[in-house]
Amino acid sequence: MQLNTFSIAACDLDEGAWGVAVASKFLAAAAVVNWAQAGVGAVATQAFARVSFGSNGLTMLGQGKSAQETLHILLANDPHRGDRQVGIVDAQGRAAAYTGEDCFEWAGHRTGECYTCQGNILTGPDVLDDMVDAFTAARGDLAHRLMAALLAGDAAGGDRRGKQSAGMLVVRAGDGYGGDNDRYLDLRVDDHADPVGQLSALVDLHHVFFGQPRPEDLLPIDEPLARELQTLMQAHGYYTGAVNGLWDAASINAFWALVSNENLEERWLIDEHPDQIDRVALEYLRDRLGAL
Repeated sequence: MQLNTFSIAACDLDEGAWGVAVASKFLAAAAVVNWAQAGVGAVATQAFARVSFGSNGLTMLGQGKSAQETLHILLANDPHRGDRQVGIVDAQGRAAAYTGEDCFEWAGHRTGECYTCQGNILTGPDVLDDMVDAFTAARGDLAHRLMAALLAGDAAGGDRRGKQSAGMLVVRAGDGYGGDNDRYLDLRVDDHADPVGQLSALVDLHHVFFGQPRPEDLLPIDEPLARELQTLMQAHGYYTGAVNGLWDAASINAFWALVSNENLEERWLIDEHPDQIDRVALEYLRDRLGAL
């Protein structure tokens, strides 16, 4: 079965992040295609995908081989290399890609500094061209830039057989949940009519729940905002005190219960700034629980 797919493997050396994003008319494509290790590199393996290219490729990259050297070794003794498609980015941001001569049309790849885009059974080469343009023009962290590329490829036509799944993996040293792993973001939409759109929504939610507040986004909880939050907490059963605009211990404790229940602990710095709230968290709570 051909894993008809468009993907991007890339890194941001300033951020210390490597990742892969993919979309396909194939169930749970990301479970096969996406491979990355912080400080080592990223691999996308697709078409008549050889899953071991992911793990073996990361092993060779970890031994110091370049993306091109790794790609050459992976394909050297592969009797089905004509059906393979692979994209690799190494620890220094060097990219290499391969599209076998037997991959179904339209198939090809584009490489540049810190990225490689590849696809097969596409509506045309503009899918990859638009992905490159979107990735290189996008701002923000690697996840946002990968998502911009995937959305552009999808809008350009993407997989000519249709849509089914999408996924993204981004790794950063020590930035996985709990801080003892590199799996910063690992999101998948395995079977959906609009998988890229759904993935984009999940990436946005990931940044809400796991992103760190920026100093410029910390808002003082003044009297009007305290009243708003007390009213909101009272309406949802977190607070039984008076709505008086005083951000006292009872209000803080009630708000911590609300924040914890909504999984926004990363967004409220209760120990450092209990009298400030992150704008992103506030907007999320207003949207979810209702502006009052």
